[in-house]
Order: sequence, then structure tokens, then C-alpha cells
Amino acid sequence: MRIIAFILFSCLFICCKSEYSEIDNTSELKLKWNKSHQDDSINRAVIGLQWALSYVGSNTPCNSKSIKVSGNIITIYPDYVGFNNKALAVFKTLISKIKQTEAFKNNNTLDLGRFITLLLASPEHYYALVGTPKTLEQLKAKYKLNAQKGYVNNSSVALQDRIISFSDLKDLNQLWISEEIDSISKTIYELETIELLKNGQLRFGIYNKNGILKNVANSKHTAAGKPGKCIWCHESNLNQMFKKQDNVYGFLSADALQQKIKASRDTFKRKRKLLKETVDFNKKQQHTFTEILYISFLEPSAKRLSLEWNINEDEVVKSLKHLKTHKHKEFQFLGDLYYRKDVEQFAPLKAIKVSSSVRELSANEINHLN
Repeated sequence: MRIIAFILFSCLFICCKSEYSEIDNTSELKLKWNKSHQDDSINRAVIGLQWALSYVGSNTPCNSKSIKVSGNIITIYPDYVGFNNKALAVFKTLISKIKQTEAFKNNNTLDLGRFITLLLASPEHYYALVGTPKTLEQLKAKYKLNAQKGYVNNSSVALQDRIISFSDLKDLNQLWISEEIDSISKTIYELETIELLKNGQLRFGIYNKNGILKNVANSKHTAAGKPGKCIWCHESNLNQMFKKQDNVYGFLSADALQQKIKASRDTFKRKRKLLKETVDFNKKQQHTFTEILYISFLEPSAKRLSLEWNINEDEVVKSLKHLKTHKHKEFQFLGDLYYRKDVEQFAPLKAIKVSSSVRELSANEINHLN
């Protein structure tokens, strides 16, 4: 359990020049911030949004032209957010789908937590925005892998052994591949990838044994979950090995592999501190604001639902009286919570559908890009 130290942040936006000459003002999107706990603030919400955009490849979430705030409404101007042209088209497609819903047509806004969940809980949305190649061969073609490999037989995440391949770190570019294998037969079950990106974030991919991109890791082999869980677990870092490993003939020693990981991690962290048009990596704990945005949406309190639905809190409690509440194990200050999948049917207006979990496989995975 991580210790969260909340400090009041004043939101500083840095003005950056847009790469796009033709601006489509009709694609702007208004997001409504609904307070989820006593210390919550619009400034924290904006920072959480900035981190979420950076997770899906945005290069300029700090751009003063990309986000405007008025009261509890945050307006995003997609052309200034810092996506490449392909990701920008995906982003605008999602916005178009949002604007076709009953809730948006009536309120002219989308709940901010729902928007974050829309981006991070759907692997298809994440992959399309961040540009993860559809096959492992396409991904590997962009890198030159080191001849040396590592071997992990006591992983903190995988239930099987792992073979670790990697390219050398060049600028803010590097690839790490983990093959989940049978310890005896060495059969490959699936593969997971991490890339270092020029905006200071990581890009995650999950591939089946044939090298085809997939949405979620197989729970029989690993606890990795969906890309959203990778984002949460890594906290924008290359994670070192946390358990003692055996040395395996033909592979780097456990100590040598650990040093390779640490050296890449430390160099990456040092270089990204020099970046100007991204989130403030010197205030790394700010990533928690993103997590609270999607957690408080997926596990809302009656008070938050009353703000979201524009209904008296007592009426919300009355409508949900047959449902049990719970506490979030990490963020207990969020209070007594319901599960979104249980309360969605009581919403007065139908909003765009989202997957019910950012980190794990959902009963109904949502893809609005079909």
C-alpha cells in the first residue's frame, strides 16, 4: 500500500505551439468534475487528466491551449493536446461517440471519471491512441535487440518463468520483451512488452504466443491484467526485480540483469526530467490523481452520484438501498462506495458505455472504435 501525501497544487499550464495548422473547434469536449472526497479539487482533477493523456501518448498535456477550466467544467481542445495525426483521429472518433449519447446531448458534458475510464479501461482504445503495433514482428522491427538475454524464475507478477530480451537505451527509446514460458518445456505462453516513449511514459503491449496483440494477459500464467494495470503497477518506471533469482546457464546472471534494468531506469528518469512539454515527473505522486478519478467513478459514493446525476443524495441512497456498500482497500477516505456496474441502471440518462475495470478483465469489454 502506497503512502499518499496530498498537497494542494496550483495548476500551471505552459503555453506550447500547436503542430496543427487546421484547428477543428467543433471537436472540443466539455468534462464535468464531480468532487469525490473532502480534499478533492479541480486542480487535482486537471493534473489527473494530464497524466491520463500522457499515458495514451500525448506530448503536450501542459499546453495552455489544450485545456481550459471554468468552475467545475474542463474543456479539452483535441488539436492542441499533442497527439500525432493517427492518434488525434482516434481521439476525435471517441469524442464523436460521446456526443451521440443521451447524457451528453442533455448535459453537454461528460463525467471526467468516465472519460478517464474510457481511455484507460479499454485496451483497444489504449492501443489505438498510443500506437502499439498489432504484431510482435512489427514492434521488433523498430529496434535492434541485444544478443544477451535475462532469465527470471521467481517473478513478482508471472506465475511461470520469463525470458527477458531488450534493446539498448537510445535517447528516450528502448524495448523490453518478457516471454512467459513453461519452466520445463520452455513453451511460450504469451509475451508482454514495455517501450520507453519520448513523452517520458511507457507503452505496454500484450501478445499471444503467435505474436498477435491481445487485450488482457492470461491469468493462468500471470497477474499482469490489462494495459491499465501495467500503468498502475509500473508508475511510469521500469521496475527492477524484487525477488531473488537463480542464475541460469546461457543467460545474464541475475545481478547483471538487475543492473541492466536499473541503469536503463535511472538514465530514463534523468533524461525525462529535462522534458518541458509533459507532466511533472518531479512530482511523481501526482499520478495518483488519475487513479482516484477512475476509481471514484467505477466505485462511486452516494454523494458523488448525486453530483453526477443532479439528484438529491437522500434520493440516491433510497434508490440504491438494496445494494451493499464497501470501502476501497487503498483509498478508504472515499467513503462508502457502490460498484458502477450495479448502479448504472439507475442513472437518469444513458452515457457512453465503459469497461467495468481499468486493471482486470471486465465481463463486457467496451470498444467504441469498431
